[in-house]
Amino acid sequence: MRCLHSSKMSVPRPIPPPIPIVPNPESFLRIIGRSLSQYSDKFPSWEALFTLTSPQLKELGIEPARTRRYLLHWLRRYREGKFGPGGDFKYVEDGKAFLGVHHDLKTDKKTVVNVPAGSSLSDVSTEQKAKVEDYRVRGANKISGPYATPVGNGLSQVTIVEGMWEFRRGQKVDGGERRKAEVRFKRRVAERKAAREAQQGH
Repeated sequence: MRCLHSSKMSVPRPIPPPIPIVPNPESFLRIIGRSLSQYSDKFPSWEALFTLTSPQLKELGIEPARTRRYLLHWLRRYREGKFGPGGDFKYVEDGKAFLGVHHDLKTDKKTVVNVPAGSSLSDVSTEQKAKVEDYRVRGANKISGPYATPVGNGLSQVTIVEGMWEFRRGQKVDGGERRKAEVRFKRRVAERKAAREAQQGH
């Protein structure tokens, strides 16, 4: 059983291919945030990014442990096809993507599409227009979504920035989840003690 378990654990996990918004390790580390872009030189290839284990990441100097856990969490999400905004962009050039509104006259439905840089909506065929999620049409033809800004000619631009996919750390309340009960119990004890002393004083 031990041998079977060992052989099963040693099976390498598949390495997913890059996507236009994150074509290399540097862009991946930059977009997930938490200052992980400072470790870009630790990953010489896409394969290295997806094959290193937690102990190996520690040897590379990626600290603290929660930073390693965060990176491994995002690598797992990526393997599962769970991307952040722009993960379904087909056309990204120099860290920029352009979006437009496609109006289907048959259904009178408007959808946001990704188009090649330097082209207008009229120049792009329906087959070339890549429908995207996370972005919606507001009002007449206004595109609403993360980091989308109008640039004229019916287009909006999304500039890829550091932390675009980052999960923000929540603010710890009463010492965080682990210590919350203990901290609140001690607070109640202190409040009752202060109340008794106040009554005795009167």
